[in-house]
This record gives sequence, C-alpha cells and structure tokens, in this order.
Amino acid sequence: MKATFDGMWVRLRGEGRTLYEQGGYGRPEGGGLRLAPEEALYLMERSKIEVQNYDFDTLLGHFTEKQNFIRSYLVYRDIRERGYVVQPGPHDFRVFRRGHKPGGGKSQYLVRVLSERDLIDFDTVSSDVLTATNMRKQYVLAVVDDEDELTYYEVRVHDLPAVESAAGCEPVQAAVYGTYALAHLPPGSGIEECWYGKRLDAERLMLQPVEALYLIREGCLSLHANAAPVDADTFLTAVAEEDVEIREKERVFADLRDKGYIPRTGYKFGHHFRVYSGKKSHSEMLVHAILTGTALPMSTISRSVRLAHSVKKKMLFGCVQNSDIRYIEFTRIKL
Repeated sequence: MKATFDGMWVRLRGEGRTLYEQGGYGRPEGGGLRLAPEEALYLMERSKIEVQNYDFDTLLGHFTEKQNFIRSYLVYRDIRERGYVVQPGPHDFRVFRRGHKPGGGKSQYLVRVLSERDLIDFDTVSSDVLTATNMRKQYVLAVVDDEDELTYYEVRVHDLPAVESAAGCEPVQAAVYGTYALAHLPPGSGIEECWYGKRLDAERLMLQPVEALYLIREGCLSLHANAAPVDADTFLTAVAEEDVEIREKERVFADLRDKGYIPRTGYKFGHHFRVYSGKKSHSEMLVHAILTGTALPMSTISRSVRLAHSVKKKMLFGCVQNSDIRYIEFTRIKL
C-alpha cells in the first residue's frame, strides 16, 4: 500500500482502512488512515506499506529526532510480535487483549517504556497505577536494558488486607542498652510467643528498635535507662543517630503489625523486612520502607524483584505518606 508522510504522521488513503479493520493499526481519519510513527515503521519493516520518498532508514532517522524513539519502537514491535494489538497512549502504549482490537475490543494493559537506568518516582508510579486500576487495566513497565533486551513488570498498589494475629501481649519492662531494649523474661513468655525479640540467653530477650517502639506505643513495654523512664520519642531520637531510616521503618513496621502481619528483619535479602502472615515457617513478602518523594533506579528495583522471586516472595515497597502507607508491588511478567 502507498502512504505519504507529512512530517508528523504517515497517512494512507481509503485502502488503508483494511489495516485498521483487520489488524487494529492506526486511527481512521476521514476516508483514510493515520499511522503513528511506531506503527508506520513496523508496517514498513513487514513490507505492508511503502512511504512515498522515504525508505525505512530515512523514516527512522526522522523519527529518532524524538528522544528515546528507538526504545519505544523496540517495545511496540515486541508486543506486536507476541500477538497483541497495540496503540499509542495513554502513557506510552495501550495493549488490547489477545483477539481484541479497536472498535469493539477491550484493552488489557497500559504500558510505560523505560530504560534500565531510568529513575522510578514512586509517587508518580503509584498515581499512574491507580489511574490504570480505575480504568480496569493492568499497569506494566516495559524496561529496555543496555543490550536492548526487554523485561516486563506489572506494578500494583496494595491496601494489604488484615490477617488473623496472635492475642495481645502482657506489659513488660526493659532496659535500654544503646539501641537495644533488653527484657528479663523466661523462654516462652507472651511477648516472645507473639514473635517479638530474639534470645540473648535463657534470661534475657533482646528487642530491636522497631519492635520496642511499637510495643511502647501500644502500651505493652516500659523502657528505662539508669532507672529513669524513656518514652518512645526519646528512644526514637537516640536510635535515629545511628539509623537514618528508622522513622520510615517504624511507620511501616507498625502498619504491618496493626494489620496482623509479623515483620522480621529482611537484611539477608537486602531489604528492611521479611513478612509473615501468621506463624508460618516461611515469609511471603519482602518489604522495603521508603518516604514519599523517593525515586530509585530501575536497575535497583530489578535486582530486588529478581531476588524476591528467586526465594518465592513478593516484592513490595512501603511508601510512607502523611497519614497512610501505600504498598507498591513489582512483579516480573511474561506478556
């Protein structure tokens, strides 16, 4: 089919409408068809159209004046070759369910194209995910690495459901030693049965700062140092001198505990918490606490997701906002 290029769009006359009707390419315009740059190049590559006065390389050179165009084209071509109908926008691409196309079919994914070196702004991503959810679509990041290989991640925003938790603990007393709270308790005490602390020996239970802070605020722990009482804010200030992330960690830890989950350190997995729902032998989630406004490189998120999947866990980032914790899950998928 013969097409023309006007500096922005590739256009076909009436015969081009069959590309829309059969394959979902382009947008009808008057009696003809208007093709986006990715669509036009893909059809040229497959010898479906010819553009007057332009070969593939010349047209590609024109389109690459737009930043990151080749990356976008690689994603478009890959999704097309997986059997999906793809159209530009919203975000970067709208992907229809297999067997569906514009004019009656339903789209399934909203896709954002990224480089492995791009920063992920969690506020922006969570807003985009919620928009996609309201449209009943799945939000997907298509990441192009430096060897032009593609990886797809589905991103979800969770309001974690509450789970059944152990009964409350009896109030106990503990002494402050640096950033630790040390309680004289026999093995099998109520607080230990609720999965708090770690044994120093048969007589002493060590509580981590996030555990101690939560228990103080819940009225289940009284702290003292040199016989003087220590309140939660004083202890938090002292701990913050050694742990700059303690405030967001405390917020996420408390939210998880309030919902009935059992968070324990996730250091061995490179994250703040490994999280159990109930007294199970294996944790189901890795959770990393971050402040609103945080941006992380996509490569960092990729490493986190790969590790979490390798140990059969979900990877969530707990984004601390003013009065809420928003959990953002990244999952590697195959379209």
